Amino acid sequence: MKAGGAVVAGCPRAAAFPCLFLGRHGRPTFRCYSSSSSSDHASFIKDVAATQPPEHLPHLLKMLQVRGETIISPGAKQGLIPLVIPLTKNYSGSVKALLRWPTAPPGMDMPVVEVRKYGVWLLSKSVDQYIHRILVEEDAKNSQESVNELFHAAADAGENVYKKGDFAASKVSNLDVYLLKKVGLFPDIIERRVMNHFEKGDHVSAMVTGEFYTNKEHFPGFGRPYVFNAEILLKVGRKNEAKNAARGALKSPWWTLGCKYKEVADIAQWDDEQIEYIEDKVSEEGWQEDLKKGKEPAQIALDKAAFLLDLASVEGKWGDSLERIAECYNEAGLHDIAKFVLYRD
Repeated sequence: MKAGGAVVAGCPRAAAFPCLFLGRHGRPTFRCYSSSSSSDHASFIKDVAATQPPEHLPHLLKMLQVRGETIISPGAKQGLIPLVIPLTKNYSGSVKALLRWPTAPPGMDMPVVEVRKYGVWLLSKSVDQYIHRILVEEDAKNSQESVNELFHAAADAGENVYKKGDFAASKVSNLDVYLLKKVGLFPDIIERRVMNHFEKGDHVSAMVTGEFYTNKEHFPGFGRPYVFNAEILLKVGRKNEAKNAARGALKSPWWTLGCKYKEVADIAQWDDEQIEYIEDKVSEEGWQEDLKKGKEPAQIALDKAAFLLDLASVEGKWGDSLERIAECYNEAGLHDIAKFVLYRD
């Protein structure tokens, strides 16, 4: 193992959310969730993902259908990162899903994400926030027919967050500005704002916005903001700062980087240090070393599961590690999460 590996990996991935959500200890009811109804998703989230389904998930599913997406089985997880609950697929094959963090603070909403080969891209921090954004964006298009369809699909979930015509009435000319002020923070909008600053030659504003993006309260658990900030620093010639920012990004789960691991490792000026370090940590020798340091076995198991997910994300080969990851969650006492990880239709 190269000494450099310990710099980033000193912060266990599992520590991103230190409060464990242990779920229920009863044995979930397993069945094939092969149909495409919102009730199947609610049942799956309760029985298999062992958590509470978002109240307005059925409304979001109907809205996505109105937009031309197809509802898919929540158990259609083959080839996907095992922590997601699939929702819909669009014409290009892109899958939207909910992210079920293995350990999360009680009451934290499940984020809405787009599933990619190497992990996930955050779309919204909650179902309600995503519903709000969709309604605003459609209302801004001024297409009465589609707006009416979406508001009908959203029902009371839409009425509670947005009133038709509010965007026009606000006199805010820029849709992105309205969304950031009235709806919430979204990674794609922040990144677009930074690039707009660059196009105008305003590098200071670009860097300030990039730094704002990395505030740990905005997108907890996600590494993408730090990656993007590293890319911005690189663009303005601050190579050393970019290197440090990229190394900071790799403290987050690698499947939240929003790109391939190697792209970030290159900015961090690391070869295989991190991969070698993590391979050591998930070995029996690594386990014994952590025990000697006084670490609790349950915490070691959680860290090992997180490290295995990191390694799987490098090539996007999730299936090869499922059994080992589930075993770690069992050892950590998260038996429901272990069953969820292994579940496939």
